[in-house]
Amino acid sequence: MALDQSFVGRTYPPTPPYEVGREKIREFAEAIGDANPAYTDAEAAKALGHPDVIAPPTFVFAITFKAAGQVVEDPQLGLDYSRVVHGDQKFVYARPVRAGDRLSVTSTIEAIKSLAGNDILDIRGEVHDETGEHVVTAWTKLVSRAPEEA
Repeated sequence: MALDQSFVGRTYPPTPPYEVGREKIREFAEAIGDANPAYTDAEAAKALGHPDVIAPPTFVFAITFKAAGQVVEDPQLGLDYSRVVHGDQKFVYARPVRAGDRLSVTSTIEAIKSLAGNDILDIRGEVHDETGEHVVTAWTKLVSRAPEEA
């Protein structure tokens, strides 16, 4: 059953703030194998003009994907998450994520399309710090696979 097009444009409440920690950034950088010193050494980050260590560009995925859960779990939308695969991800930064940031995400359904029986859901996550400064916009594309015919 196709997802309801009337959900396009629906915006969900901002998430509670997520505090970005130095150790989380270091762990993430290690996990992805990125040895950029700006991710682990405050002095190296300061030499590049940042007030503290910064996060790798994909770090924010964990925050924005969790926020997209508000959309996925909306019972009115009727998305069967057991059929969902992650289709695409894109980030556009206003500035890097920094240790000490307290970030909130506001998710909006940008598009719902049906293609060959699959539903394609585009979710935009606007990430702001606690002062209201825009940090990054993330786009997540989810594909809900069509049920298999018996």
